[in-house]
Parts: sequence; structure tokens; C-alpha cells
Amino acid sequence: MAHHASAKQRIRRNERRTLINRNRVSRIRTHVKKVEQAIENGDRGDAVEAFRAAQPELHRGVTKGVLKKNTVNRRLSRLSARIKVMS
Repeated sequence: MAHHASAKQRIRRNERRTLINRNRVSRIRTHVKKVEQAIENGDRGDAVEAFRAAQPELHRGVTKGVLKKNTVNRRLSRLSARIKVMS
């Protein structure tokens, strides 16, 4: 257990940030799942639309420090490749 006031503040702050970051990652996963679902259904129009909605969400994850830049770039590249094959 923390004894210093600053350590207690840090614990409280970490708990708040953890909740925020979990929500952010969950939101990103949801967007990616929507793209994958559209690809599975074979609906290219929906897939492109979902992909366009997912892109800024994934990049926002990078700026907020939840995901690494290369991870996001790799995911977007793979999704766009799968959409491209559909046509």
C-alpha cells in the first residue's frame, strides 16, 4: 500500500486512465470488427464505409498512446488488402 500522498494520487490517476484506455481500445476493436463483419458478408460497399470510419479511430489510438503506430499501420494495411481483393 502506498504511504506517500503523491503515490496515492498516482494510484487514483492510474485507475482513471486505465478505464479511459480500456474504453478506447474497446471502441477500436468494435470498429475493426465491423469492417471484418462486412468483409465476411461479402458486402464491399459496407466494408469500405466501415473501413473509412475505422481509420480515424485507429489513428486516434496512436495519438492517445493506446496502440503503437506500426501496429495500426499493419492492421489498416491488412484490412484494406482484404477489401481490395473483394472487387
